Amino acid sequence: MPTDSIATFLGDWSKEVNVASTALKTALVIVLAVVLGCERARNRHAAGLRTFIVLSIGSMFAGIGDIYFIRELGAGFPVLSAAVFIGISIITANTIVYSSKNQIMGLTTSIGMWTMSVVSALLGFGLYTAALIAYTALMVGLLAFSGLETYIKSKSNHFEIHLELKSRGTLQDFITAARQFGLTVDNLELNPAYANSGLSVYTVKLTVTGKELKKKSHNDIIEALSVLDCVYYIEKIG
Repeated sequence: MPTDSIATFLGDWSKEVNVASTALKTALVIVLAVVLGCERARNRHAAGLRTFIVLSIGSMFAGIGDIYFIRELGAGFPVLSAAVFIGISIITANTIVYSSKNQIMGLTTSIGMWTMSVVSALLGFGLYTAALIAYTALMVGLLAFSGLETYIKSKSNHFEIHLELKSRGTLQDFITAARQFGLTVDNLELNPAYANSGLSVYTVKLTVTGKELKKKSHNDIIEALSVLDCVYYIEKIG
């Protein structure tokens, strides 16, 4: 096994498969999973606290099991961890869904679940330092860059809206008004989820082309579009 600075500091017992090292790894992985699970649950994402705890414990014990199989039984491949990663990949893929507004939901949570399973497996293998570095990078990616991502999106000349028109016959009116505002309609998709609602609902990708409009925020543009007679409801996606 590679040398791990934290394991070396703790002593040889932390590198072996025994009750003490298993208890330490279990406690660590639960604490890490609780922090990440609370962050996801607080923001009402698909996977919450219990999901991350159970997933992390399973991945960690898969790592511990692989250590035993490799050292004691001569296995040449971490079978349990590989099976866990494949299983989690399938599960997380099913958590990625499109909302009724054609918005992708659950993608970040799914990637977070998969990455947390890797962190947990590293702990199971006894690679404490690598696990903590990976976990820190994961949390920084989720928390520290959220504001930056929002800022970059707000400054972009491209954005997407959920648009509900009072009738399909008013679509051309909306497109004409958007062009007069200084917007280009890049793509427009009819949303079938509202087929029997009496409304014509679209996902629209827009590009800001007007000079004066580029000084406005996306919210200001949407507010201006919302007062059009043909618009029943409009909001930004993402």
